[in-house]
Amino acid sequence: MKENIHQHIFNEYAQGIQAGRITPGTKLPSENELMKSYSTSRETVRKALNLLMQHGYIQKLKGKGSYVLDMGRMNFPITGLTSFKEMSGKIGRASHTHVHTTHNIKAPPAVVEALQLEPGAPVCEVIRVREIDNERVILDKDYFLPAIVGPLTAEIAAGSIYEYLEQVLKLVISYAKKEISVEVATIEDRELLDLHGLSHVVVVRNFVYLEDTTLFQYTESRHRLDKFQFVDFARRMP
Repeated sequence: MKENIHQHIFNEYAQGIQAGRITPGTKLPSENELMKSYSTSRETVRKALNLLMQHGYIQKLKGKGSYVLDMGRMNFPITGLTSFKEMSGKIGRASHTHVHTTHNIKAPPAVVEALQLEPGAPVCEVIRVREIDNERVILDKDYFLPAIVGPLTAEIAAGSIYEYLEQVLKLVISYAKKEISVEVATIEDRELLDLHGLSHVVVVRNFVYLEDTTLFQYTESRHRLDKFQFVDFARRMP
């Protein structure tokens, strides 16, 4: 047992969380308390806690301890191009979009690179905060080519931009390249999202193309990491 004590600790807590005996938001015993309970070393306890964190069961907050995460995460599809309006209709939870900004600006360096623009080129910036179950859990930062999408009003942004582009402008949105990473939360993330002390967010970057292969949109979608799981369907080909 001593050789596998960290696995034993992991299994006990993982099973308790899965069964609902340990509820989301619960603070786990401190490292010292776990050392005494299991008669083991700090290194072994830390191995167990790191394993729980790696499997998405807990979040370790610096100076505060380890807290159980909500395992009832919402599925967010990796493949496909799904708008927030379409996604929120499928998850069956109360949702709302707060439009923070919609205006034309000179493209920041990162957007210049993403959209392959000349320095100083104009882009339409739309920043929206997505609220689900009364918590602000997604920060969407969209950048469009103004020559293609024209002016985007706050009213359009509060609804579905894709619905407007496809049904009103008759654009054919074809495909996207996606990049997913876990990153340290920025000052903007902490100001606009309800992070509750979480130090990192999941960032999905989309490079979106029209049917004629024009790259017309770059999106940085920043998610509270305890609320979503990113899913895909894969088939093994013969």
